[in-house]
Amino acid sequence: MAQTGKIKLSGKVLDETNKPLPGATVLIKNTNSSTITDFDGTFNLMVSDKKNVLVISYMGYKPKEVETSGKEFLEIKLQQESNTLSDVVVIGYGQVKSKDLTGSISTIKLTDLSKQPVANVGDAIQGRAAGVQVITSGKPGDNPTFRIRGTGTIGNNDPLIVVDGMPLTGGLNQINMNDVESMQILKDASSTAIYGARGANGVVIISTKRGSVGKSSLTFDFSTGVSEATDMLEVLNASQFASLHNDILNNAGLTPNPDFQNPASLGKGTDWVNAYFNTGHQNNYTLAYTTGNEKSKVYTSVNVFDQKGIILNTDYKRYVLQFNSDTKISDNLKFGNSLKLNHDVKTQGDVNIGNALLSLPTQPIYRDNGNFSGPIGQPLYSGNQDNPIGKATIVDNTTKGYNIQGNIFSELTFLKNFKFKTILGAEANFWKTRTWVPSYAWDTNIGPNAFLSESSNQAITLLWDNTLTFQKKFDNGINLTAVVGTSAQENKFEYISGSIQKFASENTQTLNNGINQATLHGSGSEWAIFSTFARGNFDYKNKYYLTATVRRDGSSRFGQGNKYGTFPSGSLAWRVSNEDFFKSKVVNYLKLRFGYGITGNQEIGNYSFSSNYNTYLYNFNGAFVSAAIPTVLPNSNVKWEAQEQYNIGLDATLFDDRINVTLDAYVKNTNDMLVPQSVPVTSGYSDIYVPYINAGKIQNKGIELVINTKNIKKDKFSWTTDFVFSMNRNKVIDLNGDAPLITGGLGLNYNVSRIQEGYPINVFYGFVQDGIFQTQTEVNNHAVQVQGTSSSNSTSPGDIRFKDLNNDGLITDADRTFIGNPNPNFTASLNNTITYGNLSLSVYLQGVNGNDIFNANRLYTESMSITTNQSAAVLNRWTAPGTSNTIPRAVYGDPNNNNRGSSRYIEDGSYMRIKNVTLSYNIPVNLLSKKIFDYAKIYVSGQNLFTFTKYTGFDPEVSSNGIDNNIYPVTRTLSLGLNVGF
Repeated sequence: MAQTGKIKLSGKVLDETNKPLPGATVLIKNTNSSTITDFDGTFNLMVSDKKNVLVISYMGYKPKEVETSGKEFLEIKLQQESNTLSDVVVIGYGQVKSKDLTGSISTIKLTDLSKQPVANVGDAIQGRAAGVQVITSGKPGDNPTFRIRGTGTIGNNDPLIVVDGMPLTGGLNQINMNDVESMQILKDASSTAIYGARGANGVVIISTKRGSVGKSSLTFDFSTGVSEATDMLEVLNASQFASLHNDILNNAGLTPNPDFQNPASLGKGTDWVNAYFNTGHQNNYTLAYTTGNEKSKVYTSVNVFDQKGIILNTDYKRYVLQFNSDTKISDNLKFGNSLKLNHDVKTQGDVNIGNALLSLPTQPIYRDNGNFSGPIGQPLYSGNQDNPIGKATIVDNTTKGYNIQGNIFSELTFLKNFKFKTILGAEANFWKTRTWVPSYAWDTNIGPNAFLSESSNQAITLLWDNTLTFQKKFDNGINLTAVVGTSAQENKFEYISGSIQKFASENTQTLNNGINQATLHGSGSEWAIFSTFARGNFDYKNKYYLTATVRRDGSSRFGQGNKYGTFPSGSLAWRVSNEDFFKSKVVNYLKLRFGYGITGNQEIGNYSFSSNYNTYLYNFNGAFVSAAIPTVLPNSNVKWEAQEQYNIGLDATLFDDRINVTLDAYVKNTNDMLVPQSVPVTSGYSDIYVPYINAGKIQNKGIELVINTKNIKKDKFSWTTDFVFSMNRNKVIDLNGDAPLITGGLGLNYNVSRIQEGYPINVFYGFVQDGIFQTQTEVNNHAVQVQGTSSSNSTSPGDIRFKDLNNDGLITDADRTFIGNPNPNFTASLNNTITYGNLSLSVYLQGVNGNDIFNANRLYTESMSITTNQSAAVLNRWTAPGTSNTIPRAVYGDPNNNNRGSSRYIEDGSYMRIKNVTLSYNIPVNLLSKKIFDYAKIYVSGQNLFTFTKYTGFDPEVSSNGIDNNIYPVTRTLSLGLNVGF
């Protein structure tokens, strides 16, 4: 070192509790010389001068400059940002410090989310943001459903998702969770109005990681896990089914199956459910490289995610390449880009959970010759269910996606206070779907013709945004940030598909080798939007804040007179704790917020303002003549749904910043909601396919509470808690008339939900079960349900008694009423993180309360009226007076219509779930004889470990309409992971 003139400088970086901070960046100021601390917080640098200034930075801590003053060893302590009040929050077309926010925005802590064994970031944030309901699915490759501050429309309720400044038209499953740097959810109109006609359902802003100044680093993240259903549904075994089947036929006056004379001799039979469900597997690999200096920064990563689902032949593979760069040309000019390449493959057979539940346990999966079995004999005895294992095996349904999302931007700073930024972006999504079903003959179940269907979709979206920002701090205490800009976006979509049946050789699986029933379909659409917007953020002496926003959108989705709409908002905040009169030893920080604004929803389809035509062939005088027939009455006055929202909030920290509280209350009114128009048949237009008019109104109002606490903070031990609570009340105010909208379709004109004025959206509607008739006298003394001549064709003891609500002595459709509400009373979550030395334990609980579920699976698994297997619940069926008052008798044909939509199928959907438990260990580098890596962490994690619920289905997390109809259940996943940095 003496010969080179270099001096070795060493040190250690610690937090406030003297805990080492591995991965902290140590930079010699005004140079490119830097390093990263090891796992014990130590660092070594070669310097040419004894007097230097070190700049130390670490995520979540305040940066610190330290003069070396000739010292050869330094111990440096970093101070944690106080409750993230100084954290930078990404908002629409800009950034702001958390302490200066005037709107309602949830920031998700992503530090530990990457350890969760889930496919996308939407699954990982479930329950972690107040006012945001996330409904997930266990099906590989599926995207979660978001509801921000309730359901605001009968149409599209999905929020706008913006990734690196560009709206995302594809799903969140395109994004590698390890690439995400931060995630903000904009909830109130004050924060979403900057997105105008697309902000009504909330906005999710995702920023991916970028390069940083300092030592180049290479990180490798790997996790592997196994999955299973959280709760299996128990069905009847062979002997139990045979006994039930005898009852079904005997009670209908039919001859039982001779093979079932001795049910006990049949044993357990075939367990179709366990054969259909299996243990799933998943592996996740991410390799990331980060480098940077004062002039250029780069972040790039490669991700491979491979998941095999818990249902036979349901698989998902994803490949993601992320490349982000920033280049500083001069102090005033910089360029950058964000690029994401994604390729995913979804494969599945014929997914039909219902068939697996209903298949007869008396039928084997395979015959002795190795072929799949089919039912043999008359359907009354053997049923007619397709072999679910066979269908899941031979059917090949594959969707391949090729997705590109990227942008380039330049940023020019001039006249000291001005900054101009332009961004050019493009998103291209291509999907190819192929379904192949070979011919088959499984006993009497025959598919004589092979079937092939292929389709291709493409969607191209272009974006050009320009913003001019003015920012200045005046000497009189006024701080002003103003943004004006334009945004132009267009989208083109094309679709083509074809199918054909019967092949001369099933080895040539192409459309041109098919023979019969060829079909061809194709369509296309396009839309464009051009917007101008402005926002001003004003504060005076960090006490009084004002934010004003306005956006004007012009959209091609609306008619000539309604193409443009203006969406204003404003919000105020008062930082009470900065007032001279505020002196409290308990409350360290207190801010009050109020906001109001109007946003819009343009997701109404592309051509609602114009006539729609279908082409038909007519036989005219013996010749076929083509004609274009109008199908939907045009509505030239259609416009976006407008949503006004009031928000009042409070932010506070207490007891030396150990407790952080955020409280919000809101009222959200969706005006001009699109509802179907009544069209008379005499108009010449369809009365089924009708136009939508702006005539409805829905109101949501609620309360949100977030509490973060630092319970214990010692040298080697810490304990923090995060609590999130959300309550929303939904009500339909107006539907342009008294007629309700019928929803919740289950096929064959069977509907169990409706939207009606004065009630929450999608409430369940049906008959009310009032016990079971125990005797014929009870039947005779009750309102007439079904009249007949015997117990096989009329209401009889053992049948369900339905309430006669209008007291007319008859049970008719007039006796239906509202029987359940799928909207929860509240949602909540609780996360505890305990750290001791290098060990860290996180336990996350998440739950929903007060929502009802219509368990449509029970329509089939508890029908006891045809030859299908049933759930084990029917073992408690009515067989004689006093045996049951909840589950009716078994009888072929169901003469009393016991299976009509009723409160019988309404169940409490409340649940509390141990959503995630993660135990991690930081491996000390000094344990190794030779340093191989800069840091390493190993962890074990469990997702959806236990669910506490009264719900009897696979899982209480069902679709947003509250109907469980063969939904792919959420999975329990155990995983092992490793995170290494070099």
